[in-house]
Parts: sequence; structure tokens; C-alpha cells
Amino acid sequence: MSAFDALVRPALVRIAAPDGGYDPHGDRYWGTGFFIAPGWVLTCAHVVAEGGSAVWRSEPAVGITWEDGKTSRETTGTVVLALPRPDRPDDPPDRWAFPDIALVRVPGALKASCVRLGERPPVPPASVGLHGWSRETGELGIRHVHGTLIGTDGKALITDWVMPVEGCSGGPVVDHQQGAVVGLNKGRGRDGGAVVPVTALRRLHDLPGGEAMGEALRAHDRYHLARYRSLDDRPDWTRTQGRLAGAAGVGPGLRTQLYGHFAELPAPTAPGEIMDLVDQVKAWIRDDELPDALEDDPRTWSEGAGLLRRLRAPRRDGVRDLELDAVLLYAAHVARHVRGRYGERIDTADLTHWIVDESGDADRHLRREIDRLVSPGRPAPLSVREPRARADVLLEIDPPVYDPGRYPWRVKLLLDGHTVSPLHFDERGATRAQLRETLREPLADALRRGDSGRHLAAVEAVLPRELFDEPLDTWRLEPPRGPDDAWLPTLGQRRFVVIRDARRNDREPTPEWRERWAAAEHGPLHATPLRAEVPGAGRDAHTPRVRRETWPEAYDRLREAPGGAVPVHCGHVGGGDGFMAMNAALEAGHPLAVWRTGAHDHTDCAEFHERAGRLLSAVRDAWDVRGPVRSLRTRADRAAGPEAPYAWAESIALLLDPPDRPPYGGSLEPPPLLGEGEQ
Repeated sequence: MSAFDALVRPALVRIAAPDGGYDPHGDRYWGTGFFIAPGWVLTCAHVVAEGGSAVWRSEPAVGITWEDGKTSRETTGTVVLALPRPDRPDDPPDRWAFPDIALVRVPGALKASCVRLGERPPVPPASVGLHGWSRETGELGIRHVHGTLIGTDGKALITDWVMPVEGCSGGPVVDHQQGAVVGLNKGRGRDGGAVVPVTALRRLHDLPGGEAMGEALRAHDRYHLARYRSLDDRPDWTRTQGRLAGAAGVGPGLRTQLYGHFAELPAPTAPGEIMDLVDQVKAWIRDDELPDALEDDPRTWSEGAGLLRRLRAPRRDGVRDLELDAVLLYAAHVARHVRGRYGERIDTADLTHWIVDESGDADRHLRREIDRLVSPGRPAPLSVREPRARADVLLEIDPPVYDPGRYPWRVKLLLDGHTVSPLHFDERGATRAQLRETLREPLADALRRGDSGRHLAAVEAVLPRELFDEPLDTWRLEPPRGPDDAWLPTLGQRRFVVIRDARRNDREPTPEWRERWAAAEHGPLHATPLRAEVPGAGRDAHTPRVRRETWPEAYDRLREAPGGAVPVHCGHVGGGDGFMAMNAALEAGHPLAVWRTGAHDHTDCAEFHERAGRLLSAVRDAWDVRGPVRSLRTRADRAAGPEAPYAWAESIALLLDPPDRPPYGGSLEPPPLLGEGEQ
């Protein structure tokens, strides 16, 4: 019997129809769940689905029964978050797709015992315990099964030759080495079981009402801090973990205290806000500025500290353990960040005093850095970089290769303008009509990781030239849920969205491209026509006419344009004459261009060229063009008609394509495993 069986038992709940918990035969028994915090139960979505449409209408339709010592208690709960959730309450799916998680609010269980959630997936092979209620051997009872977790299929964790007993679906899986719950039982296979890792809980944060997940996790950390501080002599998770942990790094007691302090702070706005602080800590601790290529997706301040586990650095006499220094420095960064965002509205004094006390034995350089961070009125330490987005998002779309009409795509983070971290990909690709829907969630995920507070990640779309007119700036990252969603800002109204040339980025930059970028980066800029009509002979020598500029003529004119010239076009560039002229501009080395992706029959082209010229002459350099273009996208109201003040700027697009910027002449290798929700 594991030391953790006794800790798990009081947190287990059996889930059934309301008032069905005392049924001696279990006829109305649905499955298992477990308390992660007082008043909060975690289980599988397919377990609560047994309650039918009332569950999905957010009614108190989930019966919850648990043991409080020798007393059995029963109440009802309401499903507040679930993934997947049926589109129609009366029509649940036949198969419950990953991650198959539901969070249930149980207001009648505010004194329940709770499990300790792990911070990271186990490292296979790992000894695990699977726990839950079952009626497989007759009457309902708690079952504990122990076995080995052997690996992953890219989403679920896989156990080998250890069957979750029937009825244990939704029950906790405990990693004996970590001494924490690392997943939920999802179901049984022929030779073992599937486990949903606790990291899948992050996806609940992104659902409508996802702040409930953060509320539950803060309650989880408060509960374990209170248990650790209490005089109760019953076993608790923190002390039991302490008997497993070594002396190095951050012990369970210190971690429980820190996470309890974090639970009193406002939640972070996005993963990138957390990772930004983690990046700064690693840079200071390791004395380097090289970002990590491997990306993570934390949603709480506590998860950020968990990412600093086992941080090491080589030294002459071996390897130095940096985990404790890193966690204390990270806590100081969090305190400073929250104080800077909220000011005196949020009291960080308790956290600050705890950090100062715990860092008393640290070396003087770390103490000085922490003191600079947590002391009000002190100047910002040198290690805190200028506020900006943590990373930009690189969207790469390739021309069809294997399947005509299907465009392979990749979504990556671009950290510091040079380091690329792959996130999502589909080498089979999607049709042009499918791109908007297919890329919605991968882009949303990447932008969450790139944003840092109010500093938002930009989008750089590396596209084949036939897709230059794809209106990326009009995309929305959330599917519409009601009439009010029509007023939500589009991608290009909220962020910088620029286009880059996939073909040109597949090869070494030409001298013309480098020279023109250097001129554009220093400014000033001025407009030049992307296309120019030229005089020609009519039917007789005395009748002049205007004819279209040929490709050689356009190339020669654009090649001879002075530095800082920016081609401007009142129309499409993905086909026809505009496509030909854009090809000429790109071959002539132009890194900047402005055009309109909307309909061809513009009647205000003279105004467009005149106003675009004024815009370009008013900015300082190439990078400075992005802000005014974003403002124009916001002000150009498509529904207001051609007489609106900014109608000339409708569907404006911007090419901003520096040389020597990833992908550096070729596609990078995709990550080895598909992430959650990928194709």
C-alpha cells in the first residue's frame, strides 16, 4: 500500500445522480472525481455527461458523495467548465475527445480534504497509483491499483498492464516519486489505461468563464498552505512529500509557502507574462541572454516557479544547483511585476517579507538583486529589460507540395527577433478556404505565449505570393458567440500584422534586398507607385494612349528607385497586373510595400496614393510604419460606406520583410510530437 493511498482516500468522490449517492446497488452511479480544492471537484467530462442535458445547462445536476472520517456526506455540484462540451445539451458526442475534463463547483463542500496536484508530467517509466470508486466487485467501494506509466501517445499518458477498475474514470493518478496527482483516469485499453495529464488543465483556462480554473487552483494552494501551518497531526501532502525529496533545490515546505503567497495575487493575464519573468530569471542566474528554444505554457504564477525546477549550471568542481536561487529571484520578479501593474491596490508586503527572509542565506549578488526588485522606490535593476512583448508570432505558410490546393503551415514563436521556438504545424496543410478556421486556435495559443501584459505580440506571416491578398488582419481568434462579437477587434486592429515573402526567405538575401532594408531601417521613407502606366503610340502617331507597364519596365523602374522608396498600390497583388508588379518589386529588393487587399473597383485610388504617401513620409523608419497601419485598420469602418473618413484605408496590407530574420532560408524541423489539439 502506498503512503499516498490514505491521503487520496478522503478527497475521492463518487459522482451520481442527485440523491443517488446512498444507493446501495450503485444503479445511478456515474464515476469518480476528486477534490482539488474545497468546493471544487475534478473529473472526466464523459462521467458528468451521464446526467444529460441538465448538466450542460449549468444546473446543479451532479450528485457528489464523499467520506468525512467515518461520515458519508452528500451534496450537489454544477459543471462550470468542460472540454469537450457538447454544442447541443441534448446531443452529446458518441466519443469523448481529449482532454475529457470537467470542473465541478461544489459549494456544499468547503471543508473537504483535497489532493496535491503535480507541477509537471511524470518521467516514464514511473510508478503510479490509480484510485477511484468502483462497483466491479459488487457494492460500491474505493479501489487502489498500482502499476507503471510507460509513456505518452502525444496527448494522453499510457499505463502498461495496469487497468483502471471500471467506475474509476475521472479518478486521480498519483506519481509515487513526485508524491502528487499527475493526471485523471480517462479509460481502459486492451493492455492498459489512458491518463489525462494535469497539464491539460491549462486548456480550461482558455474557455469562456475560464477564470474559474484559476480560482480553483488558488484555492488549492491556499488549502495546502493552511494544512501545512495547522497543528493537525493527521498526515498532509507537504510533509509526506518532504520524506521523498532530497535536500537540494526547493523543498516541499518552501514551495507550499510560496504558492500560498502567490494565491493572494491577481492572476496573470497570459502565459507570455509568466514566461517573460522566467526568461529574465534564467538570463540573470545563468549570466546569458540566450532564450530557451523549448517552449512552455504556464497559466499561474506557481507554474512559472515550477519551470525552474532542476535548474543547473556547470562549474569546475561539478554542477551547481541553481533552483533555489532561481525560484527566489522569480518570486521577487513576480512581486515587482504585480506592484507595477496594480500599484497600491494590491498588497504584496507578505510575499515581499517572505522573499527577504528566505533569501537571507543567499550570496550577496542575489540578495542585492532581490533587494532592488522588492524595495519600493529603488531604481529598476539592470536585469529587468525594457517592457515589450515576450515574443512575436511567426506564421509560415508554404505553397502546396504534396496535395494540390493544400498549404502546409507552421506556427512558431520568434523570441528576441532571432530564436525560433516551434509550436504547431501541419505538413499536409489546409485549403485556402480552411486557413482562417484551421489557424484560429494555433495562432491564439502562440499569441497567449508571446504577450506580456499589455505588450502584445506581433504577427509576421511568411506567405507565398499568391496569398498576399489573404485578409489576415480581418481574422478573429475566437469563433463568434453572439451579436456583440461583431464589435470585437480583429487581429489587425489589435496587433501589428505584417506580411513577408516565403520565396525570398527560402534563399540567401540578395545585396539589393540588404541595401534597401538598411535605407528603410534608417529612414526617411517616401511612396512610389508599384505600377505605373506608361505612354504609348495610338492608331496613328498623333493619338497618344496609355498602356500597361510591362514586367521589365516595372522591374527597371523599381530597381532604380532611390533608397527609402516604398511601392504603393491601390488594389490586389495576389494576381493579375498587381502580382506581376509585386514580383518585380520583390526581385528589385524592396522590403516594404503598401496595398489594398479588397475589391478591384476602387474609385478613390488617387486619395489612397496621396494619403499613403503622407503616412510614409511622416514615420521615422520601416518599423515605425506598423503603428499607423494598425490605427488605419481600426478606423476604416467597412460598414460605413465609401463616404466614411477613412474609407480609403479599407483592407490595407503591409509588407515588412527584413533580411537576416528567421526562417533563414528554409523551414525548420517541426517538433517531434504533435501538441494538444493539433492536426
